[in-house]
Amino acid sequence: MKQNKVLSLLGLAIRGRNLVSGEFQTLEAIKKGSAMLVIIATDASANTKKLFTDKCSYYEVPVLQYGTKEELGRAIGKDLRSSLGICDAGLADAIIKQLEVK
Repeated sequence: MKQNKVLSLLGLAIRGRNLVSGEFQTLEAIKKGSAMLVIIATDASANTKKLFTDKCSYYEVPVLQYGTKEELGRAIGKDLRSSLGICDAGLADAIIKQLEVK
């Protein structure tokens, strides 16, 4: 159930234009300070995970690993996505709460 809630929140974020996807857009959002949360696919490469973990640590952005590339892509109506940036504080908080309650 939690998984469906998180994926539906991601769908809501993309429809509200509060989500960026893909490495370049997500990195840009982190650097500009618009990303409130970064989600990395669990099956992303080690280099991708390290890149986003390091950038998010430097810019003090929360980062979570969740779902597969296919699940993340399907949730936002795109192809495979290894990284997503949530640019709305309320949605970011809601996703963090869903993933913390296990």
